[in-house]
Amino acid sequence: MSASTVGPRRIVCLTEEPTEVLYALGEQDRIVGISGFTVRPAIARREKPKVSAFTSARIGEILKLQPDFVIGFSDIQADIAAELIRQGVEVWISNHRSVPGILDYIRRLGALVGAADRANAYADGLQRGLDAIEREAALLPHRPKVYFEEWDEPPITGIRWVAELVRLAGGDDLFPERALESLAKARILEDADEVIRRAPDIILGSWCGKKFRPEKVAARPGWNAIPAVRDGQLFEIKSPLILQPGPAALTDGVNEIARIIRAWGREKGPE
Repeated sequence: MSASTVGPRRIVCLTEEPTEVLYALGEQDRIVGISGFTVRPAIARREKPKVSAFTSARIGEILKLQPDFVIGFSDIQADIAAELIRQGVEVWISNHRSVPGILDYIRRLGALVGAADRANAYADGLQRGLDAIEREAALLPHRPKVYFEEWDEPPITGIRWVAELVRLAGGDDLFPERALESLAKARILEDADEVIRRAPDIILGSWCGKKFRPEKVAARPGWNAIPAVRDGQLFEIKSPLILQPGPAALTDGVNEIARIIRAWGREKGPE
């Protein structure tokens, strides 16, 4: 049973990250509905009703659950939030898009459910893990240029927290200026040849909701000139590990990026 009676008792999570955080804090009894895209923790899919996608939700099903709090993310869920607000439901739409923002989100969500101390300890532990990865990355003799692709048609470059995690893990994000853009449409590459010109050493793909196909990327016109393609350095990072601004990205996601960068460094050899 939940350790605290403070705050909302019947929470619907429209994305995965609040579900993952509340389970990590031992506050999962508060959750009465989750996103159908939730895969972490695996037990949530078995225990909780699935009532939403990312851009749509079954409003009637949510209302039947009698939530006293609904948590969503970003402008993409604005229409869902507006409909629930019109039905008298309290809604929190977070908009955190950076690594510090994710850590702050964990602290705020913990405070909302009366678990501030546990949330602070959890966030501190995540920060220590990131610090350890950064220290290890500082010892690498080379920093690879890393192109992260969030979607393929059209190509969309990585969001801010992804670019920050790439840097933390020892790489240099190929499009840092686009990573600062919060909306995906501002991160669309109008000219995919720009990737050729910037010549990444590693290509990471996480196509939201579908499998990354490195052979399709390698076959793009002119891309055989890219060092990453020439050297076979194309890798998938599973979407649930990196595309949600929550604990997964700060643990398994960044660890996978760091593993790939370290392996590239070993292959390249010392200075």
